[in-house]
Amino acid sequence: MNFKIVELSQPLSVLTPPWPTYEPLQAKFFKRLVPNGANGQLITTSNHVGTHLDGSLHFCTHGRDIASIPLEELVADGVVVDVSDIAEDYGIYTSKDILDRVEVKEGDILIIHTGYHHYSWDQPQADEVRYMCKHPGPTMEFADWCKKMKLKWIGVDCGSADHPMNTKIREWMPNLAKECDSYLKKKYNKSLEEIFPVPHYQLMHIQLFPLNIIHAENLGGDIDKILNKRVTIGCFPWRFVGGESSICRIVAFLDK
Repeated sequence: MNFKIVELSQPLSVLTPPWPTYEPLQAKFFKRLVPNGANGQLITTSNHVGTHLDGSLHFCTHGRDIASIPLEELVADGVVVDVSDIAEDYGIYTSKDILDRVEVKEGDILIIHTGYHHYSWDQPQADEVRYMCKHPGPTMEFADWCKKMKLKWIGVDCGSADHPMNTKIREWMPNLAKECDSYLKKKYNKSLEEIFPVPHYQLMHIQLFPLNIIHAENLGGDIDKILNKRVTIGCFPWRFVGGESSICRIVAFLDK
């Protein structure tokens, strides 16, 4: 084998938190070796637990299901960009932040390393609230740039490709929304409502999925080993007919 494989997925378990309010993974044995001769399990889960790929059908009625995504889009050249040096709770990253660190080519896969995977459930610093509700994210400027670049898909090492306060979390956790509003006013001299007005709601989903620019969330694994590198990236969801999204495994292929 003339290449090395780097794991970019987090482990999956009944302990893995789903995206807030989604069904968590549940697993049980329905038979054991004695007396059946084989172990067997039943699993119940939503599609948004651990490392997963959001299909365009997730937010777009005419969107593709997971089975309809060509392999040439799932496995292709791309870059892993490290913005952890500027990442902070409720922070905002821009296309300039990406381009200051790596060269992005039209049609690339783009993986964004915020560093917030260090707060994932499987890490020593695990902090589910910080991981899901306080990670940095982009504004409409970034979504427009993604359209211009015709990216194949985007990956993030945190709870969502959208800023958490531009999702339903903003309503579910008003104490954090207030905290974010204070941060944004201090740093950008703009309120939460000004930076994320209603028409920009979940822009990374609603603006991009109709164009089949989708994204994977909750990346992790050994992502720290390939920061600011151009690599071949592979995403392997189920060949899921009718699937709006899918739990998946994501890896990078490096030339030895």
